[in-house]
Amino acid sequence: MAANGVRCGLDCVHCFGMAAVATWFEWLVSGAKYCTVYVISWWRESPSRGYCPDGSGRVVPIVSGSNSRPLAIDLAAELGWQHIPLESRRFPDLEGYVRIPSEHIEAVRSRSEPVVLVSTTYPDNGIIETLLLLEAISDVREGKTDSLKGGGPEGLLPVGPGVILAVPYFGYSRQDKRFQAGEVVSAKAIGKLLAGRCDGIVFLDIHSRSALEELGVPVVFTSCMPEIAHYLQQIVKPDFILSPDKGAIERASQVAEAIGCRFSYLEKTRIDAHTIVHKAKDLDVDGAIVTIVDDMIATGGTICRASEALISQGAVEVHAACAHGLFTGGAISRLDEFVNGVHAANSLQNPRAVISGGPALARGVLSLLEDLS
Repeated sequence: MAANGVRCGLDCVHCFGMAAVATWFEWLVSGAKYCTVYVISWWRESPSRGYCPDGSGRVVPIVSGSNSRPLAIDLAAELGWQHIPLESRRFPDLEGYVRIPSEHIEAVRSRSEPVVLVSTTYPDNGIIETLLLLEAISDVREGKTDSLKGGGPEGLLPVGPGVILAVPYFGYSRQDKRFQAGEVVSAKAIGKLLAGRCDGIVFLDIHSRSALEELGVPVVFTSCMPEIAHYLQQIVKPDFILSPDKGAIERASQVAEAIGCRFSYLEKTRIDAHTIVHKAKDLDVDGAIVTIVDDMIATGGTICRASEALISQGAVEVHAACAHGLFTGGAISRLDEFVNGVHAANSLQNPRAVISGGPALARGVLSLLEDLS
């Protein structure tokens, strides 16, 4: 920990909230290297209060239920703030239950800073959990802590607005248009439900922004494509990035540009109601390592078909990368038969979630906080 309170990359005792004065200490790192840290002052808060400072001196608590806890922890680590786990479980009939533990109520009620909830809206349990968590946070910040069993704080005054929702994966994002009369634009409907219970939202790699740009609260769209590019460059070392359709061109081209490799995309042609043909244009992959990049992978069917075509045209390896690994209907097993590797960000918990979305969410949260200030 540096003298001004900025994280030095070590989890020194500063981050555990111990009160002390100017102190020299040595920390053993990797069994051989020592880091000498001079601590001018310790922060006044302990982790039980739910936060510790970043370089700006802000003290913003980051909370999560059950569906996004690993990513919430990543976000807290990225910003040097403190993660607070909230209680979230299900009754035998699958109804949801959430609660802010009494020891964390004061942190969630911070008067000087907002609270950030990290929660996905993966259908449909994630939507319900997110709405219940937002309601619980709102109640606590409004001072509504009276209960039948008692034992909690009483006589609390409202602390005002300040609930930020960070959504790693937004369910219903693909239902962003009305294709037939009478259909609901589900993305907008869910977005409005969320916006009515918070003061700003950060979306990570949203499938389409159009339905979520007028929700009545500030909205920030962020992307983990820079992190995906860095990971691919270090681990896969691709020569060629391929977008599965025109809708993913922006994301895939960002990855290709960051890596400094060639790029193309597949053209989608619908033959009939049940048949879609994908064709690549300007494609020369002989001897190349190719990575197909998309915002999400569901069944993986398009990627499997594309991989067959790429291998037949001389590609030596084919990989798939995405921000959101839905992997429905046995997709991972299917993909393993056709590609050399599947690499996903951890917006959803799955066996291929190897890329942290924490830095991307951090950029979005800081941008939103700046807008709100």
